[in-house]
Amino acid sequence: MIIKNASVLNQEGVLERKHIVVQDGLISKIQDAAEAVEEAGEIIEAEGKLLIPGLIDMHVHLREPGFEHKETIETGARSAAKGGFTTIACMPNTRPVTDSAEIVQLVKDKAREAGLVKVLPYAAITKNELGRELTDFAALKAAGAIGFTDDGVGVQSAQMMKDAMKLAKGLDMPVIAHCEDNSLVEGAPVAEGTFADKHGLKGIPNESEAIHVGRDILLSEATGVHYHVCHVSTEQSVRLIRQAKQIGIKVTAEVCPHHLLLSEEDIPGMDANWKMNPPLRSRRDVEACIEGLLDGTLDIIVTDHAPHSEEEKAKGMQLAPFGIVGFETAFPLLYTAFVATGKWDLSLLVQRMTADPARVFRLSTGSLTVGAPADLTLIDLNEEKAVDPATFASKGRNTPFTGWKLKGWPVKTWVDGRAVWSEV
Repeated sequence: MIIKNASVLNQEGVLERKHIVVQDGLISKIQDAAEAVEEAGEIIEAEGKLLIPGLIDMHVHLREPGFEHKETIETGARSAAKGGFTTIACMPNTRPVTDSAEIVQLVKDKAREAGLVKVLPYAAITKNELGRELTDFAALKAAGAIGFTDDGVGVQSAQMMKDAMKLAKGLDMPVIAHCEDNSLVEGAPVAEGTFADKHGLKGIPNESEAIHVGRDILLSEATGVHYHVCHVSTEQSVRLIRQAKQIGIKVTAEVCPHHLLLSEEDIPGMDANWKMNPPLRSRRDVEACIEGLLDGTLDIIVTDHAPHSEEEKAKGMQLAPFGIVGFETAFPLLYTAFVATGKWDLSLLVQRMTADPARVFRLSTGSLTVGAPADLTLIDLNEEKAVDPATFASKGRNTPFTGWKLKGWPVKTWVDGRAVWSEV
């Protein structure tokens, strides 16, 4: 396969017109568009569209097994491919929880049957994510788990978390933490602030996240484990992670598009499509997350893709489950808000969604270089269209971004040189 006349970012972040030759699932040649190419195999005319390494999302919920009415591994993988993602890492808060080698294998088998994007399973830190007993880390690693997390809930016991970190360190595996102190959040659907006050709702305070971040940084320092913070949303968390990095603690962190774009002031009413965990916080927190992403305190962008049925979300702000879908809007949202407006360089956005997640989690993907896997995404930076949940490949329609007019839509996605999504 040859992808002709693609716009490719060079090492200086400048766009250059290139031809990309793919052979046996790998990038075999990158040449200037002025050079003639051997017209062999399939020819894809990129017409100057942006070609980047396939996007990598290290925090997603595919719901299977147990919640197939929300999403399956196949529908989630198709949604990811449509959004330009070629590698995704799925969280273990399924039913049954991904806390055994058998469930890890089931996830891998289902992903292989789907034949779409690369699916990397996380395994739970504690059995059933109940925080009472550690899982068999060695068996889970052997089965193919890429890290340990109880995402969906925070590990409440410091001793349990320290024991988990020691075990993970011994296996050269990361611990990925959902940071939340349950004693501060029970029954609260939104953040503390003006929206909660206006609607008479209990609020989730910033410190509920930051307390666990601070605790776990100290435990990471004591154990030497690679500690990764999920979906950072508060100024306090950013500050703690920045300080930890400055003194050499092995901590990395992620942030979601919605925490870079929306604050609690933007919530229009009691629509549960605006309910997510962590919740939308203050404008100050949003600015801190943006600054943290720009200076490298927050290493990567993830979607926290969390599909729910329309019936579940219709229960209202207090009773509906937390979460929004994210695969199909992530890149266009961030491109439109930050790159098209001149606030960020295109290369920064691409790096935080490709090379940086590959670096943090030691993946072989995430680069557009000769010899790399041909995981590629072609993006139209110019066509503008509105977000329409009815067109989503995901089963989930739960998004606060309905009607937003965006540019930067992925139009074709390849995994190992094989097309897994095409708009044309």
